[in-house]
Amino acid sequence: MNKIVLESAKGVKNGKVTLTFSQVVETGKQVTSLTSLLNSSDERFNQQKPRHAWLTVMPADVEKFFGINVNLAEGEELQLDMVDPRIKGDDRPLNIRIIETTKGTDYDVQNFEKRAKRAGKDGEFILHNGLYIYTKTDVVPGDPKHVMFTETTRQPVNPSSAIADALGE
Repeated sequence: MNKIVLESAKGVKNGKVTLTFSQVVETGKQVTSLTSLLNSSDERFNQQKPRHAWLTVMPADVEKFFGINVNLAEGEELQLDMVDPRIKGDDRPLNIRIIETTKGTDYDVQNFEKRAKRAGKDGEFILHNGLYIYTKTDVVPGDPKHVMFTETTRQPVNPSSAIADALGE
């Protein structure tokens, strides 16, 4: 498994900071599409792009658990580039966990054309039991235990009917 990188911290509202993590995540899925395999040199089909996770946290806790001072003003950013950060007192490596769900947030549903899972950047929507799939990421210590749908179907892109479906109309 590839090591996680704590890329940066950015000051946000209420005295908190958003930490940006990245990792090339191995989900155990093999490429099953000949189209994907024969387009592996095309950036849109590249399966080795890092996944990102953003955590909004208290600066004091970042210092307590990582030993990093990230007291930043809103909008201020600090580049960290920490490879394989560890929580103090915990030897387990951190990993990005991928969770697929059909229950998107209000934002996900309203912006499903960009938020719902697709086959490639502008490809068909990938559905589970006829519902759009939304991908969430989190950072966890130890084994990430991804939650991914195995049985999916594809829906051709038809913006007008897709919008009605997403909004339950």
